[in-house]
Formats: sequence, C-alpha cells, structure tokens
Amino acid sequence: MPNLLILGAGGFGHMVYESAVATRQFDKIAMLDDACKDSNVIGKLVDYKDFRKEYPCAVAAFGNNKMRLQWVKNLLEADFVVPTIIHPSAVVSPSAEIGAGSFVMQRAVINTKTKLGEACLVNSGAIVDHDTVVEEGVHIGLGSVVKANCHVEAFRKVEAGEVIFAKRRKIDGVDSWMLEDALYAFGFGNQCSYVRPFGAGHINETYAVFMPTENGEDELSYVLQRVNRNVFKNPREVMENIFGVTEYLRQSIRANGGDPDRETLSYIKTKSGETYFEDTEGQPWRCYNYIPDSICYQSVEKPEQFYQSGRSFGRFLKQLDGYPADTLFETIPKFHDTEDRFKTFQRALRQDVKNRAKTCKAEIEFVQNHKADCSVLMEQVRQGALPLRVTHNDTKLNNILFDEHTGEGICIIDLDTIMPGLSLNDFGDSIRFGASTAAEDEQDLSKVHFDIALFEAYTKGYLESAGDVLTPAEKENLVWGAKILTLECGMRFLTDYLQGDTYFKTQYPTHNLVRARTQFRLAEEMEQQFEQMKAIVKKYS
Repeated sequence: MPNLLILGAGGFGHMVYESAVATRQFDKIAMLDDACKDSNVIGKLVDYKDFRKEYPCAVAAFGNNKMRLQWVKNLLEADFVVPTIIHPSAVVSPSAEIGAGSFVMQRAVINTKTKLGEACLVNSGAIVDHDTVVEEGVHIGLGSVVKANCHVEAFRKVEAGEVIFAKRRKIDGVDSWMLEDALYAFGFGNQCSYVRPFGAGHINETYAVFMPTENGEDELSYVLQRVNRNVFKNPREVMENIFGVTEYLRQSIRANGGDPDRETLSYIKTKSGETYFEDTEGQPWRCYNYIPDSICYQSVEKPEQFYQSGRSFGRFLKQLDGYPADTLFETIPKFHDTEDRFKTFQRALRQDVKNRAKTCKAEIEFVQNHKADCSVLMEQVRQGALPLRVTHNDTKLNNILFDEHTGEGICIIDLDTIMPGLSLNDFGDSIRFGASTAAEDEQDLSKVHFDIALFEAYTKGYLESAGDVLTPAEKENLVWGAKILTLECGMRFLTDYLQGDTYFKTQYPTHNLVRARTQFRLAEEMEQQFEQMKAIVKKYS
C-alpha cells in the first residue's frame, strides 16, 4: 500500500489523519505544517515536493475552501496522486462521483448520482441527497442537509445544521407555473431538457417531455397531460380506472408473450405516490411513458391502417374480457346513453342560450327525425340482451399507436373514458371516425362520404381479433352501433354548438356545427348501405 502525506496538521488535519488510518489504505502517514509541532509532522508546507518519492499520495487538509482547492491543484501539478478520504462510517453511493482531494467524514451520507468537485469537505453527520451537484472547494458543515437536486456553488460554506433546498431551473417550453409545478411533481423538473405541445386532442392539454440521455442527446421520454376537469369531474376515479386497466393489461400482454412496455401505456405516479397531480387552479395532471418508434395517424391514409385499427381495438376488447367491468367508475355518467343525449339536445334546443337554433334548422330536424333510433341499443341493454364490457369509448384512429416500421397497431392510448359500456359503442365510434372520406370538420359536405370498403377493412380486423368473445347479439348489432354512434356524435356536436361550445375545443364560431353536419351526412349514407354493411359483418363472423 502507498504512503500518504497530509498537508496541514491543525484540528482538521488530525481528523483527516484519523480517517486515513481508519481506511487502512496506506502503509505510512505523515504530515506537513508550518506551525504545528507533532511527532507526525515531518516538514514545512514548502517542502512538499521533496517528499514526492517517499509519499506518492498527498491531500490538503485545510479548513479554508480556497486554500484547500489551491493546494490540491499544486499537488496534482507536482504529479502526486490526490485521493479522496472517506471515513469507513460514511455512506457513499456507488453512483456518486467525488473529485480529487475531497473528504467525507464520519457518518456523512452521499446519496445516489451526487457529484462532488475537487477539494470538497462533507463534514461529520452531513447529508448530501441524490442528484445534487457540489462544485469545487465546498464545505458541507456538521449535520447539515443538502436536499435532492441542489446545486451548491464553488467555495460555499454550508453552515452546521443548515438545510439547503433545490432552486428551480428554467425549462425551455414551460410557459406557466402550473406546467412547471406538474413537471416537478412527477420528478422531471431538475433533469427535463424541454417540453412542447403534443398531439391534437379536443379535450386535454398535452405536452411532450424531453429528457437528456447518457450520450448527451435529448429524447422524448414522457407525455404529460392537463386533464379538462370540466369534462372529467372526478379525476381520482378516472385515474383509478386507468391504473387498474393498464396494470391488468400488462399481465394479459405478458401472459401472451407480448411486450407490456410497448403494447400498453404505463402511467407514472407523482413523487408523493398519487395517481395524479392537482395544480393551483384545481386542474389534474397525469403522466405516462412515451412509446418510441411509434406513430399516430389523424385520418385513414390507406385501408391497411384501418384494418390494423380494427385488429387493435378488437384485441383490446379481448385482452380485457376477464376484467370485472362493474368495478370501474362511470367517470362520465350516461356517456353513450343515446336516449339521454337526445334529452340533453332537446333541453339545449329549448334554452337556445346563444340564439343559434335559427342557424341550424336542418340539423335540428335531422336529430328529431331519428329519435326512435336513439332507443334501439338502450332497449336491448334494459332487456339484458347486450353485455356490459370494459370499453374505451373513444375509439378513433388517432387513439392507436402504430409501429413506425411494421405498420401494425401496437397500443391503445387516451384512456380517460375507460368505463363499463357496449362493445357496439367502441365499434361504432371507430367506424364513424375512420370510414369517412373527409375530416371530422370538413366544411365542404360534397367531400364527406361513408366508405363501405373501409368499413369492411375495419370489420374484418375487429372480428379477427375479438370475434370469439362477442355474443351473437353483439355481432348482429354491430351495424346499428356504427349508425347510432355516428348519430350520437353529431347530436353531441350540435348540442355543444347550441350551448355555446362548452365541451369541445373549437377554432371558429361554427366549428361544432360543421362537425355535426359531417356526422349526419355519414349517418344518412350508412342508412342507404345498411343491408350491405350487415352482409359484411356476417361474412367475417
């Protein structure tokens, strides 16, 4: 073992001496000092280079921060090995980085991924918590605490018993206190590189969270959402549903040889263990892992995508076949109760709070003429002919992640509306969104048509994946599901238009009315091809 030379033989120097002896790393230990006389002192400080051959290792045991650092640099320039001295009673994480000439004294604690610069002193009983950066020449005083994710500037002396708290850093893309609070609540604030808006949903605010990687690049790692509490009145119930279903899905996917980290969303709890974070305005935030090499389509670009969509939602239904649907909260009461949606429409029409009824007479008449359709599925539910299942309730194409390389549907997203419901609702919502030749808000109705070929592609994929868990009554009513969900969605858009656009995000005053018109056009064309649609379902059943 090498010999060690300690520069400085004052009180702190003798503490270092005892710590060095306790480590049992050195054969012989000697000291240099200009004033102290001691049996271990073998010369003056100016003599340090003369002892280089006999004592290849040396440390600077001075209480003054700048002096300690300067002597460490002198020793390194003179080609000494300048070790760190860590008392055996100290607890130091193996992931901590400690610079040359630093000291960690009795019962001090250095936690995970902490970085100490050169010539630092962490005195007895002090704690430096995880992910903290301590610059060179710092003294962390007796029994002090430096909290996680702190940055301690060079030469600072943290007084005995002092507690240092992390200061928040500026994060690019953060433009509100609420977003910043949410990032810190989920533990990303001190590492996050930047955030930016993400996705194209109507209801929630969504952000992509980029984190640094080991190679120094920034990577999209998490998706952070501020949930619209006007829509989801009880976020606790929403998140309990989501956590319950996604944890069940992980088990189901793993049991079938799949990859649960890729084939279902993995939601993250806050640092305090909650399923969501509530900001100062009372709005809930939640977070989940981003799935790399995935892509989301806003509309059907080719039939294969819609076929994969059918397979994905059919597989989703089948994977959750054993989940007790009655244990889920009904987070939006009567969400697909079409009879109740009709009553809400009638109330909005009577009140006409924005005086808009005069601008949409044809659309109002269309809904009124289809009142009987609103009871077709609801009556079968009352009779017990259709089973309640765990349903997604928002099965648009853009709620599926596709593998960027293979084009296969891999993961269902946007799980806010997971509730007990009818498989027909999920099937129908997919059809009304994906089997259209135009966008949901296309203003030119001559471009809006129901594409029977896309209907067949989806139906084929859906029944291939879910067919064996569907009852005969469910298969028989799939076409009704497509028509009624399209009618219902148009009715919801029209209702929101009459009420002043309080539910769906809009970009111009008639946006919801335009959306309603596209749905009613699709419903009309479904009626015209109803028998052909039934024949397609029978073909793949």
